[in-house]
Amino acid sequence: MNNFPRLLTAMITPFKDDLSIDFAGAQKLALQLIAEGNEGLVISGTTGESPTLSKEEKLDLFKAIKEAVGAKAWVFAGTGSNCTLDSAHLTEEATRTGVDGIMLVTPYYNKPNQEGLYQHFKTIAATTDLPVILYNVPGRTAANLLPDTVAKLAAIPNIAAVKESSGNLDQISILKTKVPEDFYVYSGDDFLTLPMLAVGCYGIISVVAHLVAKEMREMIYAYLDGDVQKACRLHLQLYPIFKALFVTSNPIPVKKALALAGRPAGKLRLPLVEASTAETQIISEAMKAVGVL
Repeated sequence: MNNFPRLLTAMITPFKDDLSIDFAGAQKLALQLIAEGNEGLVISGTTGESPTLSKEEKLDLFKAIKEAVGAKAWVFAGTGSNCTLDSAHLTEEATRTGVDGIMLVTPYYNKPNQEGLYQHFKTIAATTDLPVILYNVPGRTAANLLPDTVAKLAAIPNIAAVKESSGNLDQISILKTKVPEDFYVYSGDDFLTLPMLAVGCYGIISVVAHLVAKEMREMIYAYLDGDVQKACRLHLQLYPIFKALFVTSNPIPVKKALALAGRPAGKLRLPLVEASTAETQIISEAMKAVGVL
């Protein structure tokens, strides 16, 4: 396996008309994403509609994607939830599917304090020898994983990274002063990829890379190679799609965009519903603006 990936896509879960998982479509999409420049995939995260997938569906999906991808790219299994015991058991079973790493979202609804968050992640990480990415997304979970807690968790050998979706560059800058150099901080927001690279972050766990992986990869590596002007030009070129794919709750827009592009996507499971006519127009106009429709 290559070095830790800089560009990952948090992959959708394609569904058939009856809303069962389209495993063949998922494998096809995974291979397309990798061919276009993605270095890794996160399966059964927010974008993959994880709250509506059963444990059995998640495990079957992890196996199917890893079977298709092989050693071409990293496959991270989203095994986090708001129940520590359930997450620990799922992580243990996911490890046996052959995936390359684990992603653990901050527990939602419970609203644990920082010590509770620390104990939650420490307990789950102990069930696997795979690298673990923490996922901080307070806008969805109502719990903000603070820099001091991340730094404490970074001392656990297999906790290797955090996906930071707080949208708070002040918090992210403080975080970078507290974690070791070999602890990876990923942007969890496409539009903040370049600003976060500028404060020392490592890469992006993306949604828009379903459609513009080549350009996202170019932007990241242009910045790392010192060509800041090119990186900025690509950021501004991609800005319309950054905004359009979050015109409503993720993954509603990206599933609509993939359907417009003729890629495996399918419908959404309730409580998510299809993009409205007005939202679809915004998405299609942004796709045309960046040359993917």
